[in-house]
Amino acid sequence: MQWSEPFPTRDPTIETTGYEMTRTTKRWTALGLSTALLGTGLAACGEEPAAKRTEQPAAQGEAEFAPEAVADGVETPLAAASGEMGEGGEGEGEGGAGHDIGTLPVPQRLAFMSGHVEAGLALYRAGRPEMAARHLLHPISETHAAERAGLDRLGFESELFEDVSAALDEGRPAAEIEPQLTAAEENLALVAERAGGDPAEIIRFLMNAIAEEYQVAITDGAISDPGEYQDAYGFAVVARDRAERMSDAPEDLIAALEELLTMWPEGAVPVDDPAPVGRVLAQASQVGFRLPS
Repeated sequence: MQWSEPFPTRDPTIETTGYEMTRTTKRWTALGLSTALLGTGLAACGEEPAAKRTEQPAAQGEAEFAPEAVADGVETPLAAASGEMGEGGEGEGEGGAGHDIGTLPVPQRLAFMSGHVEAGLALYRAGRPEMAARHLLHPISETHAAERAGLDRLGFESELFEDVSAALDEGRPAAEIEPQLTAAEENLALVAERAGGDPAEIIRFLMNAIAEEYQVAITDGAISDPGEYQDAYGFAVVARDRAERMSDAPEDLIAALEELLTMWPEGAVPVDDPAPVGRVLAQASQVGFRLPS
């Protein structure tokens, strides 16, 4: 399975007025995304495979994306999130059916988990603990244990994330525990440094994940799946952070990632008028064009 298929080397052409593209953008060829990833590896965190979501035949001259396989009765935010996901890997359970996160190299697994954490922390800081909970389960729950395999020896401190989750469940405001939030982020940065990996390959992996998640998140120009919208934002944040650590980063790579992040105008918080799918895919492709080969 190829997780690092390079983006094409030509500029994409968006032939839609105002980037008004819907889920039929899964057939858009400019991204050159890995079909294995789009089909099964990260199939939108519990959504049906992309092949089943293709609603219209490709227009003449278009190539199809062709995935080949793809407390005392009070419900606290974390309890609610756990109930949504269950132990069988539904929803956010990337270790379950349709997902094989545990087989990814450590750097990609860490980037994937970090994206969820970044989304969760952003939502917590924005005063949306009920949305933050599902994302902050990734570093601590058994459902997501496959993502964390081997991270302990790299210095991953799960207790930091347990403290954050406990504070969230207790209803404590993020401002009250900002030192703990910062410590959790710094721990992930330390683990990422020790995990190594090719930053360009990690960013390609994240661009693929963003493309898949964002297509699921948006239906008819509106956010139909807030969780996937938030996941895509978190992956963009992690990609920008990885680029900033590259010693040979092209000058315009970080600028392209910063532009990508502007497509979530309120960060991880859902908005009434989200960026069109085509625009996000185009910018993700622009990031890919700027990565060293």
